[in-house]
Amino acid sequence: MRSTMETDKLKNINEFEDKSLLIVDDDNPFRERLARAMEKKGFKVSQAEGVKKGLDAVRNNKPAFAVVDLRLGDGNGLEVVKEIQNSNSNSRVVMLTGYGNIPTAVAAIKQGAIDYLAKPADADDVEKALLANPNKKAEPPENPMSADRVKWEHIHRVFELCNRNVSETARRLKMHRRTLQRILSKRSPR
Repeated sequence: MRSTMETDKLKNINEFEDKSLLIVDDDNPFRERLARAMEKKGFKVSQAEGVKKGLDAVRNNKPAFAVVDLRLGDGNGLEVVKEIQNSNSNSRVVMLTGYGNIPTAVAAIKQGAIDYLAKPADADDVEKALLANPNKKAEPPENPMSADRVKWEHIHRVFELCNRNVSETARRLKMHRRTLQRILSKRSPR
């Protein structure tokens, strides 16, 4: 009989027969970096940059593992998660998003994701999430973003979505335009 210590440990990718990993993300530099890092860890990586290409990749390969961004240029990553679970119910899927909030995390888990990580997640966090025991509660990240960093990321995301228009961004964030300008002129917090 195995001890609880052995069953709680992370599995190694070499313990899996199928090492196929699909990464679906429309942030090309991030996706490329993550793909290279995951290949070094032993995964057989394929990539897709949107919902349509992600669905095609799932229908062709039926990956054992997947990392899917929630918000993609051509739709919602939950569609890809649903297709993965329909094609291979034993797949281990991790959702990534720039916005970590409870409703989307719940939706991701209901569609079949085993974990949910906020961007920017590194390859070690992704590997831990993919190989963790799905019946065990997930461990908190080793280096979580500070509250200031989360706020800074959110403000810059809204700023980009408003086409870098300071007045529109300030209106949507319900803050004074000068306050927003001061925040935007500072470096990102750690």
